[in-house]
This record gives sequence, structure tokens and C-alpha cells, in this order.
Amino acid sequence: MTDNKELNSPGYEIPDDLQHAVSITTLDRLYNWGRRWSVWPMMFGLACCAIEMIAAEAARYDLARFGMEVMRASPRQSDLMIVSGTVTKKIMPAVVRLYNQMPEPKYVVAMGACASGGGPFKEGYNVVAGVDKFIPVDIYIPGCPPTPQALNAGLIKLQEKIDKQSIRKVRWYQKGSDSAMIPIPVLGPDLMDPRRYAEFKQYAEQKPAETATETKE
Repeated sequence: MTDNKELNSPGYEIPDDLQHAVSITTLDRLYNWGRRWSVWPMMFGLACCAIEMIAAEAARYDLARFGMEVMRASPRQSDLMIVSGTVTKKIMPAVVRLYNQMPEPKYVVAMGACASGGGPFKEGYNVVAGVDKFIPVDIYIPGCPPTPQALNAGLIKLQEKIDKQSIRKVRWYQKGSDSAMIPIPVLGPDLMDPRRYAEFKQYAEQKPAETATETKE
């Protein structure tokens, strides 16, 4: 993340006689200006927070002011995933699959207490205690459920984050493999993250050894 003032300063002074005729800016500022006003959210909701998200899209709160009124039914045309509601272990693999299908640059907003940390269902056997356990989250919006005004405030924060990104440093313009690709969780007796398989294997190998030691004693 780059300082906004430094990012938007081209380092050139405009002569006084040309102040109202010429504008100088940076490529980063122009690039981010186009992106911040055209963030297309994905059209899906998980629980009661989705009702507030729908209200925010309607005429009273008018997300068209921010260029975010075009909700897409396909992840391949979406820039923003708004996780609006309780994330159960059964739906989490589908959420990760949708995230992987979104093109870069892509962002995630955790809307409400359930998406942020499990909410009132945090101790439930079937609920994921925060979507950030599997996918990266850019903005957290508190509330149960958050109001449409709170969602608008969170989206403004997302725009401010976009303003501070530099083409030279963002992930999606770097060489190498796509670091944003996330393995799909496996739903079995519990929800298992493939990124933790080595940890599970190590624990499984240690457990018999500990049991054998206790038996000898």
C-alpha cells in the first residue's frame, strides 16, 4: 500500500498562465480513478445481511453514485464479492470456488458479524467463524445486520483502499503464479483446508506416539 499523497503527485509544477488549461497527473491516479468508480459486485447473498445489501442497491441509497449498481450474476464479470450473511461449512467450498473464478483485481467485503467472525452462531458446529479463514478480506463491516448506510460507508472505505494501490506493486501485475488462487475446502466430517494437510498429517503421526508412551507408563 502506498501513501496516497505520494501516489497522486506527478512531481511537476504547472506554470501560472497554464493553471486552467493543463492538468498533470500520474498513471496510478488515472488507473485507480477508473477502477474506484466501476466496482461491479457479484449478485449473491447468504442470509439476512443480503436483505440490507438489496436495500442499499435500491433508489433510496443509490449505489449508482459510486458506480457499483451493476451487480453481475457471473463471478467472471465481478470485481467485488460482498459476503452478506452466515457462512456455513457446507457453502464455504462454493464461496471459495466463486472467489477463484473472479478476475483480478478483485476485492472481498465481509458484511456483518457472521461473515466477519461467525456472529451469534460462532460456536455452532456448522458455521465458519469468519470467511477470512479461507479467503482474504479487504473490508469488514460490523453489525447484525449492518444498515445500508453502513454498507455504503464500507464501500467508500474500499474506494479509499483502491486509491492507494500502485500498478508497480499490486499482486496481479507481478510475475509468477497467481497467488490469489485458493484450494477448495473439502467438506467431510468437518471442513478441511487443503493448505493445512501437512499440519494435519504431522498431528496424526504424533498422536499414536503419544498414546504409546502413555500406555507404557
